[in-house]
Amino acid sequence: MKRPSSPLAAVVFTLLITLLGCGDGRSLQSVSVSPAVASSSTQFAATGVYNKSPTSVDITATTTWCIGSSSGVCAGNINPGATVNAGLAQCVTGFTGSVTVLAGRGGTMANPDMGTQLKPFGSAQLNCP
Repeated sequence: MKRPSSPLAAVVFTLLITLLGCGDGRSLQSVSVSPAVASSSTQFAATGVYNKSPTSVDITATTTWCIGSSSGVCAGNINPGATVNAGLAQCVTGFTGSVTVLAGRGGTMANPDMGTQLKPFGSAQLNCP
């Protein structure tokens, strides 16, 4: 005798398959920051390049921004000479020199005095008069 199938079992099976299939495998491959060089107070923009369509996306409002090093490490608790918030970089009053503006995906922090390692990341230079 054939056993009737349970509607609840069918729903559970469908949900399980759907949940296992979630995620599109889309990941951030690289970040570019523009302009490459700027002075004083500048609004920078970040573009993320992904492995799946759409491949090029403006991530200015959603990425992690900081002042840091060319290796992608944020300055942390060290006064870097400038600030950056959502891409708007401004020189600290009295600071003269250049700083590296970073945009990217935040990672782990080595210790409280060191900043986050961004990976992937893009960078630009801010010149403070």
